[in-house]
Amino acid sequence: MLVELSIENYAVIESLRVRFHRGLNLLSGETGSGKSIVVDALGALFGARASAEVIRAGADRARVSGIFEIASTPPPLAEAGIAIEENEVLIEREILANGKSRAFIANRPATAALLRELAPYLGDIHGQHDQQQLFSSAVQRDLLDQFAAADASAAAGLFRQWRRAASELEQLERSAQERLRLADLWSFQIKEIESVSPRAGEDAELDQERRLLRNVVRLEEAAGAAYTALYDAPESAAAQLRAAIKRLEEISRIDQSAAPLLASLQPAAIAVEEAAHALRSYLARLEADPARLDAIESRLAALEKLKRKYGATLQEVLAFEQRAREDLRAVETWSEQRETLQKTAASLARQYQAAAEALSAARKDAAARLARRVEAELAALAMEKTRVEIRVSPAEWSESGADAVQFLISPNPGEEPKPLEKIASGGELSRVALALKTCTAPPRAPEAPRTLVFDEVDAGIGGSAAEAVGRRLKKLAASSQILCVTHLPQIAGFADHHYYVEKRTGKSRTYATIEELSPAQRTREIGRMLSGERVTPEALKHAEQLMKLAAEPY
Repeated sequence: MLVELSIENYAVIESLRVRFHRGLNLLSGETGSGKSIVVDALGALFGARASAEVIRAGADRARVSGIFEIASTPPPLAEAGIAIEENEVLIEREILANGKSRAFIANRPATAALLRELAPYLGDIHGQHDQQQLFSSAVQRDLLDQFAAADASAAAGLFRQWRRAASELEQLERSAQERLRLADLWSFQIKEIESVSPRAGEDAELDQERRLLRNVVRLEEAAGAAYTALYDAPESAAAQLRAAIKRLEEISRIDQSAAPLLASLQPAAIAVEEAAHALRSYLARLEADPARLDAIESRLAALEKLKRKYGATLQEVLAFEQRAREDLRAVETWSEQRETLQKTAASLARQYQAAAEALSAARKDAAARLARRVEAELAALAMEKTRVEIRVSPAEWSESGADAVQFLISPNPGEEPKPLEKIASGGELSRVALALKTCTAPPRAPEAPRTLVFDEVDAGIGGSAAEAVGRRLKKLAASSQILCVTHLPQIAGFADHHYYVEKRTGKSRTYATIEELSPAQRTREIGRMLSGERVTPEALKHAEQLMKLAAEPY
């Protein structure tokens, strides 16, 4: 239930704060005074699309906030981790000049999507545009499901699974011929790679060995020269070091202070000899092998051919081979996959059909009951002769089941029922909308009434029909909080709380105000609604009579 609504810099509203109550809260005022703007601002709290055009001239943002009384934490808030304290929640919406908006729930940032998920737990806005939505088969089906308490979620889940399995089967069938054609190619590619049997990194190793075999003569010359310089020549490094060590030994025998010099040269001599021995072994291993070089060249050419066709490196070639093997295995098991998918799709189709048939049965049973209920409501709304028929006919499978729902109406005796858009006038459609809302509204606990907003639901009616609409709104207000915008005094007489919306001008600016009326002010306002600008004593007496009649039991 909406406890308080605060609006700032929204259209012609500069600053407004109003408290609402249980029962029938009625808003009246001159045409263009801003009554529907209040409804639009409330819609922003329910997640409606926000536009920078609503920001009051000269302001950089518009702000709407509402305090709602709620019995327990709704599932959308529980899932978002937002707890309700003392059965009240504050919802805020800011609309910025750049067209963006910000939302807050219990002072925590929220998204417009979360506001839309939360809206059904708080209330519902029904305006003239919503009446046009009644022409939609989907909306009519949803109203029927709401009345029948039918849950289409199981059928929706099965439908999505069935469509997914059917799509996979279709894709498998479509690609089967192409895959069979490619199977021969994959087999050839696998055999070609297998015939070479490459090893990751093998090409780098062979390239190194090829470089060595191509330069054996140069390597022998360089290694031989190095060996001679180190060890073999009379003036070699080893000979020079031996001579130096012999002299230092003579010196050390006379002067012990030269011993460290001798000790530092001895490791060098050993290192030179070890290097010379290693060079000699290296020279012994060097040998020209034209046959091995040819074999390496052939092997590298085979590896390069694979890399040109299947990957830049041997690692990529091996990965390609693995993928080809997997693709080939998939082709070989294609018939098994198809059979599995066929069984899965058929099983899901049977399960969906069973769920859809159960849903259809519930809808058909509820359709007759809802039609009788709506007829009874319309009779109370001065449409006594109206016949209502709700047809549930087979339709293509969808997430909503396998039914098409159509509401048909015959306002006059002797006429065949026709779709709403072809038979109902504006006034008749308003009453049909109210009757449907009354019949399909979910039961609410008295401690947690839901807010239902009717924006000019009285369009196109008057007289006894208007009185009937007022009585129906009053009845609906017993279980729900009603906010109703109206121009009709017959409806205003039923209000539990009456608010007057007025547009004023001050400091060269126009602004809207809203005021809850006292009993005397209410009588005068209903009198104005009866007689116009000049309220006559007769109009005031008529207003008092309307209020007395509205208070009488029906």
